Amino acid sequence: MREARFDAQGSRVRWSEVDGAEPARVYVHGLGAASAAYYAHIAARPELAGRRSLFVDLPGHGLSDRPADFGYTLEDHADALAAALDEARRAGAEIIAHSMGGSVAVVLAHRRPDLVARLVLTEANLDPHPPATAGSSRIATYTEEEFVHDGYARVLEEVGSPWAATMRLTDPLALHRSATCLVAGTRPTMRRMLSDLRVDRVYLQGALSGELVGRRELEASGVRVVTVPAAGHNVMFDNADAFAAAIVGQP
Repeated sequence: MREARFDAQGSRVRWSEVDGAEPARVYVHGLGAASAAYYAHIAARPELAGRRSLFVDLPGHGLSDRPADFGYTLEDHADALAAALDEARRAGAEIIAHSMGGSVAVVLAHRRPDLVARLVLTEANLDPHPPATAGSSRIATYTEEEFVHDGYARVLEEVGSPWAATMRLTDPLALHRSATCLVAGTRPTMRRMLSDLRVDRVYLQGALSGELVGRRELEASGVRVVTVPAAGHNVMFDNADAFAAAIVGQP
């Protein structure tokens, strides 16, 4: 495990790392998750093994610190991820990111293009104000005080077991601030930033999640959109074969 400071108080973002060939693959989890839990089984597959791999936990999540005075905006998370990559001396990395982590990765590539050579995004949030069914929208219905007091416990009871297993490792305040900032989005939007990037970009959409909004426009900007059969939001669990193939770059 390695770490890097990401704020003036010396709070640390942490990641597990596996040595291997360059360029590095950097795995970034979604809201209330942790990277090793979601990606270790993917990175160990024969077609992906042998590459340097970093499993980064965003601030407030997993093994990383959870300062109470941190904003937990998408930009804040992107800056913390940049601090990790700078400490690891990884420019031109391949970022594999899920859900909120995908949004963070887009912001990172926009703000620090030197750090990112390729993006593989899985159902990343691209627009503000996602549907009410989204986990972030559910969390954001609470005020911060309400969520920290009892909303966190309620949400843990409502979500499925796999998500609850990592969500209980997430600081309640960090989880709420991350969710509300994800709902608020960015300016320009994550979709606009993604469209304007010139790195290799792949977007995975689980077939069970429905059609990706704005697919044609994304493809016109150079994003390769892949609909993954027999998969919902957690493509890496539902169809690991197709997920690994997309990382490798197979059609």
